[in-house]
Amino acid sequence: MKLLVIEDETDLQDVMVASLEKEGFRVETAGDYAAALRKIGAYDYDCILLDIMLPGGNGLDLLQRLKDLGKSESVIIISAKDSLDDKVRGLDLGADDYLAKPFHMAELNARVKSVLRRKSFGGQPFTSVGNLRLQADERSVWVLDQPLPLNRKEFDVLAYFLLNPNRLIRKTSLAEHVWGDHADAADDFEFVYSQIKNLRKKLKACGASVQIQAVYGMGYKLVVA
Repeated sequence: MKLLVIEDETDLQDVMVASLEKEGFRVETAGDYAAALRKIGAYDYDCILLDIMLPGGNGLDLLQRLKDLGKSESVIIISAKDSLDDKVRGLDLGADDYLAKPFHMAELNARVKSVLRRKSFGGQPFTSVGNLRLQADERSVWVLDQPLPLNRKEFDVLAYFLLNPNRLIRKTSLAEHVWGDHADAADDFEFVYSQIKNLRKKLKACGASVQIQAVYGMGYKLVVA
């Protein structure tokens, strides 16, 4: 899962990033309105943590921009302004939650996981395709009753496919989602192919009923065998 932290307080931003990465999330950052606007216009995220008061602009205007662009990211507003008007406007604009500063990192992590469950897994902490079951919170995968050991990138790749079953996933989209915003500028996608190759072997060895099929010249698709 890929997150964007829009926060101008450097110390707080660093703590948030460290805490979220410890939970297994990929995290990008923006420290002002202009940088945030570029990020949301160019890339897709699973969840955006959005401060209201930013250098160069207002976070609620970014929320309106997301709405205008038809983006589907979950948004948690994070602000020292514990104003009812700001909270109501933010929720009206499509924000999923509102967290007032100061807050504990444990609460932040719980809020992020909650909105991601609502968005991705219909409120459940897991998703199942065929005989494969992925536990998002625990970052674990099971085939029938047997655990499937995966490294961090393999888990992220498989999770992305499971959220998009039977859909064509282009290499550039997969690279951006799992490896970061600048991965689409890579000269080749050998790093994507390597993870897909290893993941295919592990799925086959454990008897998984899902397969990752190559779509020549375009990308990959997850199908139930």
